[in-house]
Order: sequence, then C-alpha cells, then structure tokens
Amino acid sequence: MLRLTLAQMRRSLPRLVAAGLAILLGSAFLTATLTAGDAITRGGYDAITASYGSADLVVAADEVTLADALEVARDTPGVTAADPLVLGWASFTSGRRSVSQAVLAQPSAPSLASLEVVDGRAPTSSDEVALPPSTAERLGVGVGDTVRATWVVWSDEATAVPTDEAAATSDEGAVATPAAEPAPTQPVATESTADVAVVGLVDDPRGAWSQYGGAGSATVDAVVLWSGRSGLDESGGTVLVEVGEAADVEAVRTAISEDLAGGGEVLTRDEAAIAAVEHFGGGNVIVMLVLGFAAVALLVAGLVIANTFQVIVAQRTRMLALLRCVGARRGQLRASVLLEAGILGLASGTAGVLVGLGLSQAALSVLARTQDGVPLPTTVHPTLTNVVLPVVVGTLVTVGAALVPARAATRVSPVAALRPADDPSVRARPGRVRLAFSLLLTLGGVAALLGGVAMGRAGYAVDAMLPLAVAVLGGATSFVGLLVGAPLWIPAVVSAVGRPVAAISTTARLAAANTVRNPRRTSATSTALVIGVTLVMMMSTGAVSAQASLAREMDERAPVDLVATRIDGAAFTTDVREDVAALDGVAAVVPARSGLVEGASAMVEVLVVGPEQTHVVRDAVAADALASGRSVVPRWWADDATQVEATGGRTARIDVLTRATDGALLTTQAADDLALDEQETALLVLLDPGADAMGVMQDVQDAVGSDAVQVASAAAERQSDERFIDVVLAVVIGLLGVAVLIALIGVANTLSLSVIERRRESATLRAVGLSRRGLRWMLATEGMLIAVVGALIGTVLGLLYGWAGVAAVFGPISDVRLSVPWAHVGAVLVVAVLAGLAASALPARSAARTPPVAALGVD
Repeated sequence: MLRLTLAQMRRSLPRLVAAGLAILLGSAFLTATLTAGDAITRGGYDAITASYGSADLVVAADEVTLADALEVARDTPGVTAADPLVLGWASFTSGRRSVSQAVLAQPSAPSLASLEVVDGRAPTSSDEVALPPSTAERLGVGVGDTVRATWVVWSDEATAVPTDEAAATSDEGAVATPAAEPAPTQPVATESTADVAVVGLVDDPRGAWSQYGGAGSATVDAVVLWSGRSGLDESGGTVLVEVGEAADVEAVRTAISEDLAGGGEVLTRDEAAIAAVEHFGGGNVIVMLVLGFAAVALLVAGLVIANTFQVIVAQRTRMLALLRCVGARRGQLRASVLLEAGILGLASGTAGVLVGLGLSQAALSVLARTQDGVPLPTTVHPTLTNVVLPVVVGTLVTVGAALVPARAATRVSPVAALRPADDPSVRARPGRVRLAFSLLLTLGGVAALLGGVAMGRAGYAVDAMLPLAVAVLGGATSFVGLLVGAPLWIPAVVSAVGRPVAAISTTARLAAANTVRNPRRTSATSTALVIGVTLVMMMSTGAVSAQASLAREMDERAPVDLVATRIDGAAFTTDVREDVAALDGVAAVVPARSGLVEGASAMVEVLVVGPEQTHVVRDAVAADALASGRSVVPRWWADDATQVEATGGRTARIDVLTRATDGALLTTQAADDLALDEQETALLVLLDPGADAMGVMQDVQDAVGSDAVQVASAAAERQSDERFIDVVLAVVIGLLGVAVLIALIGVANTLSLSVIERRRESATLRAVGLSRRGLRWMLATEGMLIAVVGALIGTVLGLLYGWAGVAAVFGPISDVRLSVPWAHVGAVLVVAVLAGLAASALPARSAARTPPVAALGVD
C-alpha cells in the first residue's frame, strides 16, 4: 500500500502542490507567530526592565536600607557584582548655558549598566561626569572640558510655617494660649556647586530614561551627593546583581532572600518585568496578548489546512472508487489516504518551519536596521516548542482533515461513484444534525466569549489569565460553529448579494446562479477567505482598539504631557513661561504650585491644577474631577477612599478620586487647606497632537536652561512605548499577509474543484454560443462575488472578535475604547475583489481552453 500511495502522490503531484503549499504556509505562519511572540515578549520585558541593564537579579529593599541590601548582596557567594540603582539631579553650567540633567550612578560591572559609553570613558571619581550627547551639545562642551555642577541640599534645620491663627493674632495685646500641637515646619534648600570634568558621552540605547531625555552618569558618591541624600543608608531602593557563570542563579537568589530575612524581595529581570506590568493591574498583559495571538493563529492555521485538504481529497473521489472496482478494500483505501496525508503534512510542515524561521529572521534584521532603539532581538532563537509544534500540528491537522473525506469516499458505491458527478442538485442542502451542532457550538461559544469579557471587565477571576483563556476558548468555539454551519447561511448571503449583480449582464446572471447551485462548494470557497479576512480584521481592530486603550491608560498614569519643576522653590519668571509657550509643538503652558504631601502610608509629589487649567490634563476623568472640586491621587497612596487625611504645611481632610497615576493633582482649595507654598514652581505643558515629544522636551530644557529646573516628559516616554507598539504591529501585519495568501490558495483550490465538477456544463455553454471570454468572465465574476461575500462576513466577524479580545485583555486595566480601522476595512475589500479575480484566473483559463467536444465526453 505504501508503494501505491507514493505512486499516487507522484501522479497527483501538481494537484498536491496547492495543498502542500497551504500546509507549508500554515506551518510557517504558526512558526513565525510563535517566534514573533517570543521576540515581542522578550522585547517587552527588555523595554520594561531597560533600567536594570542585563542584571541577573533585582533586589528591592523594602524593610531594610539600600546600604544593608547592597552589603548582603555583595557578601553572597556567587555574586560577581552588585550596585545600587540611584538616580539624582544636577544642573550643569558652561558659560551662560545651563541644563538640568538626570544623572545615574555608574555601576561597577558593564552588565548592570543601562547607559552605553559612546565617547571617552565612564566616570571613576566624584569630580567626573559623563553626559548625554544632546546635553553636551546644548552646553557646547565635549570630552575633556569642565562644567560647573549645581545641586540643592535640604538642611535638617527647618523653619516654622505660621498657622492661620498665628497670622491673625497681633504681637501687641495678644492673649497667650497654649498650642495644641507644634506648628508645621518646612526644610530649607541650599545650593551647592562644584567643578566636574566631562570624561565621556553616554547614550540610552533602550530608552530606559526617555522621560528625562536620557541620563548622565557619575559615581555613586557623586549621585548621592547631588540627590541631596546623606548616604545609601537613608532609604530603601533597588540593588542590581550580577551572578557568576559558575554559580546557580536560583541558589544565589535563595541565599540573598534568606539573609534579608523578609526585608526585601529578590526577583529575576523577567519577574521584575511581570511585577511592573501587574503593578498597574490586570495581570501580565504582554504574555496575555502573545498567548491570545498564538492561540488564534493555531486555530486559523488548522482550519485553513483542513479546508484545503478536504478539497484535494474530494477531487480524487472517483479515483478512489476506481481502486474499489479493481479489488481494494475500504480499509486499505482509508489507510492510503491517511498515509498520504501524513506524508504530505510532515514534509510540508517541516518546510514550513524552515520558511517561518527564515521570515522571522528577515523581519528582525529589517527592524534592527530601520527601528533604532526598539528593544527587539536581532537574531531568531528557535525553541523546541517553536520547531516541533508546527510540524506536529501540520501533520495531525492534515491527517485529521483527511478522515472525513476518506470515509465519505470509501462508503460510496463504486458503480455510483464512477457515474458522472458534475451535475450538482440545487436541492442538496445540509442536514438537521449539522444545524443543531452548529447552533450548539456558536451559541455556547458566544456565551463563553461574553463571559470572559465580563470577567475581564469586572476584574473577577481566580487568575489574571482566566478571562483571556475563557474568551479565547469561547471565540474559537463560536467561530468553529459558524464554519460548521457555513453551508446553511453563506449561500443565502451570496444569493442576496448576487441579485443586484445578476442584473448587469447574462454572464453575471449565470455567475450569480452558479454560486447557489451547490451550497457546500460555495461555502467551502467563501470560508477560505472568511478565515483569512476574519483574522486580518480581528488583529487590525484589536490593534487599533488596543492602541486607544493603551493611550488612555498612559494618559491616566501621566495626565500631563510635560512638567518642568524648579528645585530651588522659586517661581518661574514670565519670560520663561512665554519662551516655553512659543516653542513649536507646545499647545498650552500653565504655571502651577507643586510640593510634597504626606499621607497615611507615604509621601507623594503633587501639582496644583485650578479649574481654569484642566485643559492641560489629558485624562478626561481626572480633568472632570478637578473641575468639580475633587483632587486626583494615586490608587497606591489612598486605595479606593473618597476622602483622605493628608499633611502639607498643615493637616487637612480633602475629597479625592483615586486613579492609576504616579503623582497627585490637587485642586486649589485642597492646596490651600494643606497650606502648600503659593509659589508657582512648576510649568504644566500640553503638546500639540503629533508633536515630537523628545524634541519638545529638549527645546523646553533649552528655554529654561538658565534655571535649576527638572524637566520630565510623560509624552516622550509614551512616544517611546508607542514606537515599540508600532514595531509589534508591523510584525503582526507581516503575519497577516501570510494568512491572506493562505486564504487566496483556498479560494483557488475550491474554484478549481468547481471547474472540474462543471466541465460538462461549461462545454454545453460553449456549444450553445458562449465565447471563451464570456466563460472566463463568468468564472471571474463568480470568484469575485464569493470573495467579496467572504470579505464582508470576515470583516463583521473580525470586528466583533477584535473588540471582544481587547475587552478581555484590557478590561481589568482600564476602560476599553473600541475603534474601527476604516482604512483597513477598505483595503480588505479591495484585496478581496482582486483575490477573487486572481484565484479564478487559472481555473477559468483551464475551462476556456478545454474543447467542448472533449468536455462533453464521459471519462
């Protein structure tokens, strides 16, 4: 039987090429998806933990000081390097130019560095500094020059802040009354300066400090001094650890954890990334997105392969019947078909893995050259799962797809099968069993999909991944149910769309009639494109909606595009405000009060926003709350309280709305109740849509360069994150191109079967006067009609599944914004028409070139 199977495959090689190509592309699609998922996950983790360099372990000192955690890490066997992650600020002056710059402590090991020395060397003493190239250019200095560093030291001696009662009491004739509690005090800021040498230029290759416009580098002692601390024993922080190659990372991690005795948390870099994502709620979004995409890809690849191979086996039904006539048993034929499917699936799946890895490597190489600074790996690192799974899936799905056609072919009577079968009956309709099974899968799947979305939006789940798992399972089940019932409803849709087309010409009327003559053939032809278009529109809709949801989440985290803050407590001059407002890309600038407010658990930085200044706040919810008299504070600072007791210049109780923000926005009334300094020490800047956030930040630094000012741009950080998202979408779009190609092959295959089945019909039309051109246009119209219907159905399904997927993934994090990618919808419809036309070209050419006499013969 093996020799017979191989001989049949050799004779049917042209016919098997299309099926093998579809399996190859399906396996390549799955391989590329899994590989891209790994690259996206790795890139996402690297982006989140870019400030940690390549550290093996990250120690968060919670209940112990940073100095104690650093000592424990350095004394642990197997640790080759351990350094604190300390960021400070200093103002650097050269001549009349001055820039306030974030400065990072230089680690002792290169693997712990997030900055890269691009010129000169790293600082080794406290009177040396390495600056970002942009800062050095603005100061007009280079390696070897000297700049003056200025920083603020907050003294321990504090001055009393008079209370309202004290201010209202005159010195003469006042009646002395005992104070209930000491008057609030505020520390005094003192400027210090020193000359430092510029010994190098440092770049931020992975955008770890993009919100500050990059960072400089100095020794730990210098950064601690410039940050105003007395030493590392003053507070907690983060320690980065490098583990030697001979040591076991887990053993070192356990040893550090035991020595800290619960005073700190020891994490790997990936665990730190997951913790950072989960800090904002909703579980690990990156892993959820990748797993959801891989699950959908697995389903779609399986459905396309199954549909394509069913067509190929159906084309060989008469040959199988002929083998029955010459003595082959049903079991032998069934085994032959399954063996052929297994060989085809194994060979094509293996080739697909190689093609998928090649495409992934090519994509990464292109992105590495065109997307500088995006943290994606430059080479493919195939895993056992990425290599084996596509081959196994391709083989099993191909064999599984051959089961039903093989069983149907062997059960047909040889005599009946050998009769001409190219006259399908209009009355041939799917049965009730198919209808019941389709309804069961569709309704049950929709219920599970909606349940997963509801769980995600309500945040109710045993595990953060559960809503996604339920939604993906429900979506897949409902989609399979729709495909199972496709012969029941797709012909009706095709018939409805075909009525206006039939009025165009006689050829168009014949094409419209042909689309509904065989419901199973029509549904099989359209289903191939439905699958591809559904995937395309689902991912496009999901991407657009995800971008909107992520943008809203970023707006909630950092509601002001750019904040410039004076660190000496003085107010900005009117000239500086006007200079900043005049910059390109700046839409609005408002001065604001700033300070620190203490709550029940910790201190929080606050900005004061008046009711007439809320237009600079991007978060609409926060802006409405401020306008109505409620302050906006971080959820980690006040939980879900509506009122909190806080202390600034004095203690007061204020109305609040908690949001997932990093800092607090206070109303003017709340700031007055807390007796905050009335100096307007901050500038809140709103950027124009589409403005270059990084460029605007540098321009603002230049405009305020003569002042000791810290400039932080949430818009620059958002721009860096969106650039990574755009690269991820580029990878996804590349994968979707493969899906469309698979769907096009499916359309071509089923149209080819349609031509074979209707050879006698086509010959009859030719015999009664239909020209070759007319026959070609009839088949082309039929192909385009079915393709357009498939595209329309796929677009609707893709929109629904895309919205549901985004709601399940982002529901626990923030309010979901559902969007329609209209440009993609239009492009898909155009491509569908062209795909139907292209898919019908070869079958139409074959039908037109067959002589009527030859086609009318019975073979």
